[in-house]
Amino acid sequence: MRDIRTEMRSRRTAELNVPQFRTLLFVSRNTGSSLSQVADHIGLTLPSTSKLVDDLIKGDLMTRQEHTADRRRVSLAVTARGLTLLEASRKGTLAYLADKLEGISGAERETILKAMKALRNVFHN
Repeated sequence: MRDIRTEMRSRRTAELNVPQFRTLLFVSRNTGSSLSQVADHIGLTLPSTSKLVDDLIKGDLMTRQEHTADRRRVSLAVTARGLTLLEASRKGTLAYLADKLEGISGAERETILKAMKALRNVFHN
């Protein structure tokens, strides 16, 4: 996982720092997230997270809407432009992984697949 995360981060565009990239990834997977949820995930204070999100909004990578029931709460979403940047990073990382795994035999791949399925069952229960 560390290798995958490192590769994903290395494929981010120069306009994004690592906390911004992590924020985009989190919100893309958790559309409608609140600022406090992002702050908890990233490990920043609310004011720092608010500044980070403001910069992403200015860059047309994310949107913020007031929550319908609580005006103090915001709902965050990634824009089409933000999703395009994330998708480019994801595709590059998948190509990198395919290249790294190219030399693995069919039997080894089957063993890895079985192990991954077992781990999924353990961690998704």
